[in-house]
Amino acid sequence: MLQDAFRGGKRYWILLGFWVALIVVGLAAYGRQLSEGLYITGMSQDVTWGLYISQFTFLVGVAASAVMVVLPYYLHDYKAFGKMVILGEFLAVAAVLMCGLFIVVDMGQPARVANIILHPSPNSVMFWDMLVLTGYLLLNLVIGAVTFEAERKGAPPHNWVRPLIYLSIPWAVSIHTVTAFLYSGLEARPFWMTAILAPRFLASAFSSGPSLLILMAIIIRRFTRFDAGWEAIQKLATIVVYAMVINLFFVLVELFTGLYSDMPHHLHAFEYLFVGLEGRAALVPWMWVNAALTVCAVVLLLIPGIRRQERFLAPLCVVVILAIWIEKGLAMVVTGFIPAPLGQITEYAPTAPEIAITVGVYALGFFVLTVLYKIVVNVRERLEAT
Repeated sequence: MLQDAFRGGKRYWILLGFWVALIVVGLAAYGRQLSEGLYITGMSQDVTWGLYISQFTFLVGVAASAVMVVLPYYLHDYKAFGKMVILGEFLAVAAVLMCGLFIVVDMGQPARVANIILHPSPNSVMFWDMLVLTGYLLLNLVIGAVTFEAERKGAPPHNWVRPLIYLSIPWAVSIHTVTAFLYSGLEARPFWMTAILAPRFLASAFSSGPSLLILMAIIIRRFTRFDAGWEAIQKLATIVVYAMVINLFFVLVELFTGLYSDMPHHLHAFEYLFVGLEGRAALVPWMWVNAALTVCAVVLLLIPGIRRQERFLAPLCVVVILAIWIEKGLAMVVTGFIPAPLGQITEYAPTAPEIAITVGVYALGFFVLTVLYKIVVNVRERLEAT
């Protein structure tokens, strides 16, 4: 099956070459970070999490969203997702891989990651986050490889893999729940200390992840002979719109609590996000763009006539991804540090090396995803030709 990764046309190899070029740029920037330290990033003593951790948070949601195709297909025997499941599982593999890489680059020195393994602490939420993410990566690798190999041979998958499939469903929920606990368990950061952060993370995950999966399915459908099925794409679009509505509701609940309570330590974070605080307003344009994108996506996706047309659905999926990336990325992470517990305001902006490293990590993830999807496409095209 691995030999199918080396069977592709000119466009396939050009795409891989493009990812490799971006990876090289990212490695060059990372080499500078290794030699000079995190000093070259925009992070500081007051804002210790930035672009790297925001991407980690966003991608955990993308990984968790694989459950949106696994659950209906295996638990409810929804046959329309038959060709979509493997795409979701392999997307989860690439997303978790990128999550791990963002943690590595955020720690400055890779050797520090070993401390979590060599000196495990059950009292640390970071330890449990590493545990669930590693487990979820292994589950998706094993399930995806075994079930797809069985499909290639025209035989049912081994019985022993079914318990793993069932286990992966609550495990998918756990990876984003534990990630939310990383934030909400910090009592000195009132912006994050909310009981609905985990449900909010899951709602946003079930918006952005399926949106990205829809885009991947549409791209594969246009450039290859493999079609995951329009019914499956439309069902995912329905999941996206309802998840977006729930996510928007959760955000409005948070806004009401922060604004109506008029408690300074809750209010200041929202002021900084939407109007600025003490003349500092770096994230204000981003948040108003996020608000416009969110409302636009929800309103248009709720209209079945628009949602059912590919020419509208694909751009709207891009809008959803951008909206969630802003809301759950920099806005969520950076604002938790502003203002600091002692009241000082230190703004954050990513530097060029940070952006280059981030692009490099994404390029590596999409390189892996491109190879995995190429294997799927080649095998499926052969099966459909026979």
